[in-house]
Order: sequence, then structure tokens, then C-alpha cells
Amino acid sequence: MFQKLKQFKDIRDKAKVIQNALSEEKAEGTGGWGKVKVTMDGNQKVQSVDIDESLLTDKNALQNAVKDATNDAIGKIQKIMTQKMKDLGGDDLARDVQQLMKK
Repeated sequence: MFQKLKQFKDIRDKAKVIQNALSEEKAEGTGGWGKVKVTMDGNQKVQSVDIDESLLTDKNALQNAVKDATNDAIGKIQKIMTQKMKDLGGDDLARDVQQLMKK
């Protein structure tokens, strides 16, 4: 019983290390030919949005540019996350959780 609790704590601690490391990563996505920029951290939280004033008069163009910039940022940060998880042993973490749940 205590061994299982220790394993849970170890997994939680490792996950926290990975989460903290990812929070330091940043990626910027662009849309509308660079007129909209969305910056996202490694936990996929939007940190900032920058919109060129020329898009403020065209709602449809603005919506599409924000969507494109957000999707671009997500794609970039997912690539960073994959590499960071590999570097920090995130693959091991997923395997540890699966093994613990089988027991």
C-alpha cells in the first residue's frame, strides 16, 4: 500500500517538473499575413495576442486571422512539448502511470 502511494507521489512530482519546464517554453503563431500574433506557453495557455489596427475594421478577416494565429501557435508549441517531454522523461511518466493503473 505504502509502495503504491510512494509511486503516485513520484509520478506527481515528475509531472510537476515537466509542467514547470513547459511553462517556460514559448511559441508565437501568426495569422493574417503577420498582422495577428498569438504567443502561447508550453502548457498551451495563451500569453499574449497582438492585433494590427488595420484588421479592426474587418470582423471576418480578424476572426480568421486570430484563428489561424492560434492554430499556428498550437502546432508550434506541440512540437516543442513533444521534444521537451522526450528530454525530461515524459514517455517514462506515461508508461509508469499505465503500469500503476494495471496493478
